[in-house]
Amino acid sequence: MSLTDTIITLCIAALVVFAIYDEAILPRRNGPTRLCVSLRRRHKIDSLIFIGLLLILLWNNVSHQGPQLTTTLLLVLSFLALWLFWLRKPKLLMKNNGLFYAGVWIDYRRIQHMNLSEDGILVMQLEQRRLLIAVQQLDDLERIYNTLVEAC
Repeated sequence: MSLTDTIITLCIAALVVFAIYDEAILPRRNGPTRLCVSLRRRHKIDSLIFIGLLLILLWNNVSHQGPQLTTTLLLVLSFLALWLFWLRKPKLLMKNNGLFYAGVWIDYRRIQHMNLSEDGILVMQLEQRRLLIAVQQLDDLERIYNTLVEAC
């Protein structure tokens, strides 16, 4: 196995671990989920560039009759990237004592204040950073507010 194959295998392993964490472990951490809200996707252009570069590498490997293992690994990595950026829905999980945003636990006590922008993005100010929560449906903002009021 070449260095390239090893690096691609490590990337695949990292994405599989993330997929298991995001889909199976995260909803069960820190108690039952009170509210699950689908968020808007971001960075669509970046994901297209990444998948395009993977497809260029795949085409280059096939046209130069590269190793079959590398071709297979590049295909698997391309499908995982497609799942990560286009098929998986980013979500906000609200629990009794906090929320998961982008896979990170945020305790409700850390939220200093919240604002709603004109374009429907909920801005939560923490101690040192802001969370920009862009929901898919505007009705979800009211559900988030009601869940926060009940929890706090």
